[in-house]
Amino acid sequence: MADDKLLSVDEALARVLAGATRLSGEEEVSLSKALGRTLAKDLVSRRTQPPVAVSAMDGYALRAADLSAPGARLKLVGESAAGHGYHLALGAGETVRIFTGAPVPEGADTILLQEDATIDASGVGAASPPPAGRHIRERGLDFREGDPALFAGTRIGPSELALAAAINHPLLPVARRPRVALIASGDELVPPGAEPGPAQIIACNGYAVAAIAEAAGAEVIDLGIFRDDIAELEKGLEQARAAKADIVVTLGGASVGDHDLLRPALARQGMALDFWRIAMRPGKPLIHGTLGEARILGLPGNPVAAFVCALVFLGPLVRTLQGDPRAGADETEAAVAGAPLKPNKGRRDYMRATLTRDAEGRLTATPQALQDSSLLTELARSQALLIREAGDGAVAAGGPCRILRLPGAFVAEAPGREDQRSPSC
Repeated sequence: MADDKLLSVDEALARVLAGATRLSGEEEVSLSKALGRTLAKDLVSRRTQPPVAVSAMDGYALRAADLSAPGARLKLVGESAAGHGYHLALGAGETVRIFTGAPVPEGADTILLQEDATIDASGVGAASPPPAGRHIRERGLDFREGDPALFAGTRIGPSELALAAAINHPLLPVARRPRVALIASGDELVPPGAEPGPAQIIACNGYAVAAIAEAAGAEVIDLGIFRDDIAELEKGLEQARAAKADIVVTLGGASVGDHDLLRPALARQGMALDFWRIAMRPGKPLIHGTLGEARILGLPGNPVAAFVCALVFLGPLVRTLQGDPRAGADETEAAVAGAPLKPNKGRRDYMRATLTRDAEGRLTATPQALQDSSLLTELARSQALLIREAGDGAVAAGGPCRILRLPGAFVAEAPGREDQRSPSC
């Protein structure tokens, strides 16, 4: 049953994700196509890494006991390089020149660093002999054949790609991409590149929303712009159903004005409405319901409101439908306010903010001076959303706050702080 009361953001997200489970169907994709996808099955290692004990440094492989006597010298009998090992067992008083990643010869139990070695006509020695086990990566240190390595529900990023390749999986089983159909509505909208009339604007919301959905793993179907007409909107909804969309995202027309016709169009198509208003700024008018097998998310028309709602609700829903167990997890983090914050009433506020590190290294969020939900310039200049809960009191500059980083956010250093950082190793 529809609930006309303002829901909290947390309750709204819980209802959006309620009953959402991994969609049926999966496919195998190559490593080069797997970035951003979600594993459908556990991956077991097909090999052991390293396959044999290898050196972690350039130096000399030897037996620690052979250098224990003062002034001891070892005979250099060969070389071991990555891919070309020394295949004989090391005898007493012998050493082998070895390089990083090279197999440790049988009988050797330590590595003497090349910079610590003394070499002359009498052989190889060291002022300070290394203890046994130094600088050796034992067989199977990283993983062993048959061990679970990556698990179903894992979103595949660069490090997961590297591990999947290392355990010898050229093809990865991934969950089916949810199909997200986008429907923009409004007589005032024209596509980019068109010449807008005096009362028209360029349709831009769909590009940001599509990017958020695709980053979460969706296949996006952009159905275009539809006029403010119930019959036209119904055509768009019918096209979305014909495309077998798992999620139908509408852009604009979600409020209650005379030209906001989305709810009546959805009702005529048979949508079961869950809720349509949430205690959120920007983004109060957000429609959620089901239309047959598809889930409906009706986003506001203001571009920043549409962006924030897509980030908070659409991204987690797309991830949930791929079986990601962390899809609804809290991804906010602590920061300090870069400017005084006024008391907040009524709704959770998502304020566009810049991120910097202050002189003490603290993550600092400074809200933009203008927070109107139509202003895209301020969004593009921001790296985070500074979150103010309903009922929060005033916060002084330097006081605690919480933020949600925007995709691709870069944190700038405070002026002068670059000189205070320690050199990287």
